[in-house]
Amino acid sequence: MSGIDPKLTDSVRRVRDGDMAAARELVESVSPLVRRIVCSHLPWRMSSEDLTQEVFMKLFAKLDQYAGVVPFEHWVARVAMNTCRDQLRSQKRDPEIRWTDLGEEETRALEAVAADEAVPESGAVSGARELAGRLMATLGPEDRLVIQMIDLEQRSAAEVKAVTGWSVTSIRVRAFRARRKLRKRVEKMEREPRT
Repeated sequence: MSGIDPKLTDSVRRVRDGDMAAARELVESVSPLVRRIVCSHLPWRMSSEDLTQEVFMKLFAKLDQYAGVVPFEHWVARVAMNTCRDQLRSQKRDPEIRWTDLGEEETRALEAVAADEAVPESGAVSGARELAGRLMATLGPEDRLVIQMIDLEQRSAAEVKAVTGWSVTSIRVRAFRARRKLRKRVEKMEREPRT
């Protein structure tokens, strides 16, 4: 990786001209590098194959940006690192829970919620609590605080205002948005295949 490889530079030129064989050659030559970067920076909840595919999609989408000033492998490494970082930021911004993360009791509790039923037997109550805890953990600290105080502790907006110093309107808006985030996460889980 110390110098510019004329073979890779030629492959890049041919790919830009629409040569599919050159695209395959390019993928084969940089695949080990991309896989190594992806595996060492793999975000939680993402398969290495999916992230590798995403790196290659970005690579080909941005191929016109490669100017040939640095070795192609360096440019590929930068694209791969940026893609991994973007995925990590995305997960921090929008954490999610999947069916496979849930225990048996949590699964039963979520299925009951999805079917608009009351939580069944007492064993599922602990599952419902664990599920609620997992969902709450996906919220930011301020949203979590509002939901905890208003919905779980049944405090009034005035009581929350006394603790936080936020306006009553702000508290109501934050609670509404936090509930909507939780609802969307549950709906997303309901849509995903159960394995």
